[in-house]
Amino acid sequence: MHEHAYQAQCEAEEPRHTAATAPSRNPRLALFALALGTFAIGTGEFGSNGIIQLFAADLDVSIPVATYAITAYAFGVMIGSPAITLIAARTNRRTLLLGLVALFLIGNGLSAIAPNLALLVVFRFIAGSVQGAFFGAGAVVAAYVYGPGRGGKAFATVMGGLTVATIVGSPLGTYIGQNAGWRAMYWAVVVIGLLAGAALVAWLPRTSDLHGGSIRNELSALRRLNVWLMVAVAALGISSIFAVYTFIGPFITDAAHQDPALIPLALAVFGIGMAVGNGLGGRVADRYESRGLLYGYGGVLVFLVLIGIAGNNLTVLLLCFFGTGATMMFAIPTIQVRLTGFAPDAPTLMGALNLAALNLANSLGAIGGAITLGAGWGTLSTVWAGAVLTSAGLLLYVTTVGRVRTPLPAAT
Repeated sequence: MHEHAYQAQCEAEEPRHTAATAPSRNPRLALFALALGTFAIGTGEFGSNGIIQLFAADLDVSIPVATYAITAYAFGVMIGSPAITLIAARTNRRTLLLGLVALFLIGNGLSAIAPNLALLVVFRFIAGSVQGAFFGAGAVVAAYVYGPGRGGKAFATVMGGLTVATIVGSPLGTYIGQNAGWRAMYWAVVVIGLLAGAALVAWLPRTSDLHGGSIRNELSALRRLNVWLMVAVAALGISSIFAVYTFIGPFITDAAHQDPALIPLALAVFGIGMAVGNGLGGRVADRYESRGLLYGYGGVLVFLVLIGIAGNNLTVLLLCFFGTGATMMFAIPTIQVRLTGFAPDAPTLMGALNLAALNLANSLGAIGGAITLGAGWGTLSTVWAGAVLTSAGLLLYVTTVGRVRTPLPAAT
């Protein structure tokens, strides 16, 4: 009875692909435009970490104070994105994406001319408020382009731009900031955003199938316990990736005793692992209900232990960087599919919540690592903090929402 009711609801909400409203005459170009948008967003986010020393010196503040701008971006994702998603619930997803690109350009353009840290904090919050809403709406459009039963692959495609940003965008943005000034990095992000906006205008399908839904449906999703349990599973579990990524520099220089020049290589290896895991995870998420998350979280725990035991060896360290990025990203599309399964009438909001959980995980991983370092447990001790957090997320999943069955996307 419940399964038939669910199926009927999905059929009512799911866009219908008809001859008159084909998903896209250029599906690959539409998907490329979405990925280019997330690449621009990721470059702005990760590039900011690479220029923090530069804008701290220019704005005459200490580095700890300058981190407020980084934190403001994360709060923009966690608070601003869900709020924008709710406000724009009825807006056509194509129109919403274009509006988000405009807000992204404003946030980063203003960041480039910020005269002081206080205004930079405000402008980074504005830029961050775009991220989760863009990923959520982008996943809906990508799912429409791919067709039914490929929601995991659709979300992985949108996430693909972010993973490429960790490999190319972040190092490039840092290089630009170091050689042309930190403001030039944000102007470069604006240029990429303009290109993404033009691509979205040209290649996204124009169709009423992408109209939004009732704000009541979006709000009703927030009253479902399984949604919040899944957000907690994501925030706890994914935090271990940041207990490693945040401290890659010290791992290379202090633990493995290598030249700092190897840090960009280590970041790239980590990013390549993320890209590989994301692509594979999207396919698994569409076929299996929980395997992506279980294998991803379980795999990352193995690599964390290896780093903790043998991370002073450069070869082991680089292999584990690749493995940590790959296994954790392997889990994220499954998280999105499960979230959408618990709230099929609010897919855009679920995408925004997934990105909000990702940014909360960023904070948890960095805080956990800082605690172990402050306790004097050594440079590699941050991985044990990550292992504890991911274990907690895995335990929460298998004892709560992991037991709940929802039809896979293909069932609708």
